[in-house]
Amino acid sequence: MPPKIHGAEPDAAQLSKLLLASGISLPPAATGRLWKYHLLLRQFNRQLNLTRIHNFGNMVRKLYVDSIMPGRIIELPSPLMDIGSGAGMPGIPLKIAYPQIEVILAESRRNRVEFLETVLSQLGLTKISVHGHSVNASTEMPVNGVITRALETIPATLERITGSLARGGLAIFMKGPGCEGEIEEALDRFGHRYRLTGDHHYRLPDSRDERRLVVFERLDSPPRLRTAELEKGNLVKTIESENNETFREWKKLLTPRGIRKQMQALVFGQKQVLETLARIPRNCIAWIGRGDRNPPPQDAPPHLMWYQLAPPLFETLDIFGTSYPIMLVKIEEIPKWSPSEGLPEGCTLFIPFQDPENVGAVIRSAVAFGVSAIILLAEAANPYHPKSVRASGGAVFRARLLEGPSIGDLPEDLPLVPLSKEGKGISGFKFPAKFGLLPGIEGPGLPEKFRKTAVSIPISTEVESLNGVVATAIAMFKWAESS
Repeated sequence: MPPKIHGAEPDAAQLSKLLLASGISLPPAATGRLWKYHLLLRQFNRQLNLTRIHNFGNMVRKLYVDSIMPGRIIELPSPLMDIGSGAGMPGIPLKIAYPQIEVILAESRRNRVEFLETVLSQLGLTKISVHGHSVNASTEMPVNGVITRALETIPATLERITGSLARGGLAIFMKGPGCEGEIEEALDRFGHRYRLTGDHHYRLPDSRDERRLVVFERLDSPPRLRTAELEKGNLVKTIESENNETFREWKKLLTPRGIRKQMQALVFGQKQVLETLARIPRNCIAWIGRGDRNPPPQDAPPHLMWYQLAPPLFETLDIFGTSYPIMLVKIEEIPKWSPSEGLPEGCTLFIPFQDPENVGAVIRSAVAFGVSAIILLAEAANPYHPKSVRASGGAVFRARLLEGPSIGDLPEDLPLVPLSKEGKGISGFKFPAKFGLLPGIEGPGLPEKFRKTAVSIPISTEVESLNGVVATAIAMFKWAESS
């Protein structure tokens, strides 16, 4: 039996009174439907454990009012899919309060699906249905909005609705007050596909319960539509054989020789791929993905090809295991530099490092500290090697690179500031107006002829020496600080 309120059995009139106290006024027919839904919820709750809230007043406020509140804050899109609907919230109260919207209740648990179907048949609602299956990224159910209430994290849901939510559609999240971390992660992971359009803080009426309605708008199309767009422009190709000539050429781009021969490079990782696409769209040739997952962004340049690789082929190329599509980029020939040309004003960094990760990392620091030029000595690893590009954070595509001679062929009369652990401490060192910063090669260090004028980074005797990249970055920081 329903609990008593002020000595009287709860009824539709009491429900209406509590709704009005919360600022919600429903027509009598809608109140009657919500009351009938309440009775069904109470009837089946013992058997199905649909809710842990039993007090009538709390049920009205924390279940029904809470479910209706999004419609009071924003204009609800239609069709609207309630993912993880459970006992039908927020979808059923929203449908009762806003009968003009079409609602889909997505719920995979069979016993709850049967309950929802019972509710819909007894309430006589139209344009509302039950999707009795789990929704995932491969689900293709075109909707203009999704809403979730206490389901999972925001990023997890944004991934889940990849195949369903239309471009321009809204992802609506009913959250508690402390969801900043979820929002930040969502923007970091999906900022190219969604934008935050609403972050509404509110309290449930006549309550201290704080709520937050977070709304994201989708910027791109679901994969099926994006694929159709690209296929229409003949921009989609499928590669399934490891003997495919294009695939074999891409495998060579994992080596310095292949990069030099083809004048192309591969970029890995979502952040770097998207930043590269945004910074140098004309140089981006192909979007290389695992099957038909993750099509190119909506704002990708019109010439960008989408290659769909069979999973084993993609995994062969995806040496970092990012699982995100790989970008194929056209690179320019690096201009030659001769000592006879001299050095520009400021700091010029000479790179002799043979490890591609060291090359990438030091290029990243050089760009960060604003060096005038970066000269790759003959010993240096290719700056467009995948490991170098990744370690550079994409800075290699923004750096002013030059190609120089071997470290041993640099003349002694160049204004160089060599770095060596045997040099004098860099503290108090006065950098020339124009100079070349010259670290040594990993292991051998500097040629003997440069050691007598070298500077060093003072360190504890507990450590034999600093990593060359770290020492070089510190020296560039000291120069930038003194400039």
